[in-house]
Amino acid sequence: MSEQKIKFGLVGIGNIGNTHLKYLSEMENVALVGVCDVDKEKADLNAKTYGTTAYYDVLDLLDNSGLDVIIIAVPHYDHPYIAIEAFKRGIHVMCEKPIAVHVNDANRMIEAYESAKETYPGLQFAIMFQERTLPFYAKLKEIVESGELGQLTRATWIHTKWFRSQSYYNSGGWRATWAGEGGGILTNQCPHTLDMYQWLFGLPSLISGHAHIGKYHDIEVEDEVTAYFEHSNGMIGHLIVTTAELPGTNRLEIVGDTGKLVLENGKLLHYKYQESMLTFTRETEQKFATWQIEPEEVEVDEDAPNGHHVVTGRLVDRLLGKETDLIAEGPEGLGSLTLANGIILSSFQKRPVEVPIDGDAFQSHLDELIKSSTFVKKVVTESKTQEDMSASFGSSK
Repeated sequence: MSEQKIKFGLVGIGNIGNTHLKYLSEMENVALVGVCDVDKEKADLNAKTYGTTAYYDVLDLLDNSGLDVIIIAVPHYDHPYIAIEAFKRGIHVMCEKPIAVHVNDANRMIEAYESAKETYPGLQFAIMFQERTLPFYAKLKEIVESGELGQLTRATWIHTKWFRSQSYYNSGGWRATWAGEGGGILTNQCPHTLDMYQWLFGLPSLISGHAHIGKYHDIEVEDEVTAYFEHSNGMIGHLIVTTAELPGTNRLEIVGDTGKLVLENGKLLHYKYQESMLTFTRETEQKFATWQIEPEEVEVDEDAPNGHHVVTGRLVDRLLGKETDLIAEGPEGLGSLTLANGIILSSFQKRPVEVPIDGDAFQSHLDELIKSSTFVKKVVTESKTQEDMSASFGSSK
């Protein structure tokens, strides 16, 4: 086994940052050479816990820790700045979702990456879409790509198992504000769902979105969304999400010409048609028809390795010279962000928007929302209540 160590640094020691620190400490061929957070106490404590060096400024981490890879786990607006600074230095990047708040920033990151590769040909850019490794989603991908469902006609995803209380939104000054987070459920909870949609079906050509702002919570961003997608191949898609529903539903239906998949409650059901649905529609003499089909439950290896460590492990393997695919290349983060921005832009413009979306129009609208905001965020900590809408480089996610 190779004794080479890939040197990692982490910026942002919040909930997800702690997840990264835990598995990194257990990985072979990995050395943690620095942790960074603007909260010095937090940085010092975690540096002591994991036997590494504390940094309080991300540029100091990039310039002085000797890291090979930086994991970016800070609030969304800071992703582009840190990634671009890393690329300039030939440092590999593992970025938490979403890649950025808006597609213009994502494109700047991707352009910086492509430019840096001219100087550093082996430079790697990965994004943390660990849900691609989840066994049920991996099986969906396998079946869809096999063509077994034939021509896809519809995908409907009701994902309302995102319950968040008002207390959750009050727990951080950057949460659920245009200035601090750049959006609500689409930006925070749903990037994985949006990535999964475009991973399975590709991007639509047209997006119609309906985003409800602060409908159930005292927040200035969206907490309930319904979206309709039209694809160039004729397939349509639906997405229904909210952070205000209990017990919530997570049901995905994928309908094709020769079969249908339904994923819900830890079961994947496959309805196999005896003939083409579309051909039957065109050729049958019956005026009405019903197919009685008993679905087959698809076997899924639920114990297959999955999660954050698998995504990072693929990157480590590639850096060690192994021929392996990353779970998600960084530029792929543009897909889910296009859906999120497109839904919001459509909702605010009250019309469908074409893909690729107008990034300038979205950014202009977002800038105006920030500029004109009169929302006062109440932040409740263990010891006090404060009003805070700030976020800065190195802040915890």
